[in-house]
Amino acid sequence: MTQIKTVQQMSRTTILVIEDEPLIRMAIADDLRDAGFHTLEAANADDALDILSTEASIGAIFTDIDLHGKLDGLSLAWIVRDRWPPIAIIITSGKGRLDRSQMPDHAVFFPKPYNHRAIIQELARLVS
Repeated sequence: MTQIKTVQQMSRTTILVIEDEPLIRMAIADDLRDAGFHTLEAANADDALDILSTEASIGAIFTDIDLHGKLDGLSLAWIVRDRWPPIAIIITSGKGRLDRSQMPDHAVFFPKPYNHRAIIQELARLVS
């Protein structure tokens, strides 16, 4: 029964995936959809902010730090925490780890290459 509840919760939760590498973005978004989440995708922080401003259903973001554009993913995470405090945040990077003090409260970090199953489990935990 608990597993069914989790799947139902996930199907109502929208995850915004922000990644400038299209193949990586599509792969994680596909896996999240397969796990029952609704997903939206953005290639940079500016696009993500536009989506966040219009989409009230977003329960979490999954963002790479290294994004093309004016803002990186870490700056985006801080903006999200400030403007949309209930949104869960997962940050990832292939260029090293983040210290807890560098991230917004309650954000979670996954180094690349990450395990997709671990991301799905963490998102399920964060949005439950």
